[in-house]
Amino acid sequence: MPLTGIRVLDFGRYIAGPYCAALLADYGADVIRIEAPGGNDDRFTVPVAEDGSGAMFMQMNRAKRSLTLKIGSAEGREIVRKLVETADVVVANLPHEALVKLDLDYASLSVINPRVILATASAFGSTGPLSGHVGFDAVGQAMSGTVHLTGEPDQPYRAQVNFVDFATALHCAFGVMLALRERDATGKGQCVSGSLLGTALALSNALTIDHALNGIERQPMGNRGFSSGPTDLFRTRDGWIVTQIVGASIFARWANCVGRPELIDDPRFASDILRGDNGAELSAIMQDWCAERSRDAALSELADARVPAAPVLKASEALAEPQVAAMGLVEPMAYPGAPAAAPVIRAPIALSAVDKAAPQRAPTVGEHSNAILSDLGYGAEEIAALRAKNII
Repeated sequence: MPLTGIRVLDFGRYIAGPYCAALLADYGADVIRIEAPGGNDDRFTVPVAEDGSGAMFMQMNRAKRSLTLKIGSAEGREIVRKLVETADVVVANLPHEALVKLDLDYASLSVINPRVILATASAFGSTGPLSGHVGFDAVGQAMSGTVHLTGEPDQPYRAQVNFVDFATALHCAFGVMLALRERDATGKGQCVSGSLLGTALALSNALTIDHALNGIERQPMGNRGFSSGPTDLFRTRDGWIVTQIVGASIFARWANCVGRPELIDDPRFASDILRGDNGAELSAIMQDWCAERSRDAALSELADARVPAAPVLKASEALAEPQVAAMGLVEPMAYPGAPAAAPVIRAPIALSAVDKAAPQRAPTVGEHSNAILSDLGYGAEEIAALRAKNII
């Protein structure tokens, strides 16, 4: 495995930190999730198992070992110090002030272990007027311009999927790999910093460049696209589909498919941006075409014409899609007390020369505490005493 021998301490919460660490675990890193005695709040979001562990927890914490620890106590700080001595990477998506308070900031960690890499993600970074503020995914969505452009003119919407959190985790994992590569050359660790606001602005940067250079303040237009068309959701006789028509050749194929070849030479639709500007008419044409067909029939005709289209699936339908099975994306992982194996999707990439580590479920609360502390030199009586004091 590419990351065999790399130890990661995961102090992360919810998505940005834990998913970064999970990606490293997928390729062989030994990831120790450190949570409060009894479990952190993020363990219990959308519970799916008898112990209250939740759906998000199953995905975010696969293949990790669990150590429960009261990290603010004197004994907890000493255990953290010993763990840092053995670690290659520390992941902590906490505000900078919280990192300093817990001695998890890079300055404190590097004194203990100059080779350690700290990967941290916060809402707003460590400088500026909002640096001390907390925030979740929706904050990044809202402040990047994407919420304003989603929905209708009098009702913006945020995305239900926390894409800013996930993308921040991806950026942080990328940063960790860069830092590991740099450490190979210098022998020294460094701090990898990510933020929800920075990620959200990076993802929406084309929109802000458009405004900066063209001076156009784009307005929400439902499910249509401002720079392509017909890009929209359409109702068929028995369900919904989406199309995203980008580029002259695809637009021509779409026009022929729906029996409107004259649209190809219509000056109103001569470019992607013009097709977006005049997208309401294109969506109306496509909606009339879809209304006469079942969902499967519409998708079949569009596929034959090589027009990008897909069904709008519910969560209950998504993993039953045959293409998902064909790609081998789902890896069932049984968790104690869950009614069935959790259909976990790990890093959706494939390396031609190496596979991921064998799939392993998320840990129960403190499942590996004794083993981890024993490896640090704690005896059975010492561990029992720590447990009696609710330190672990």
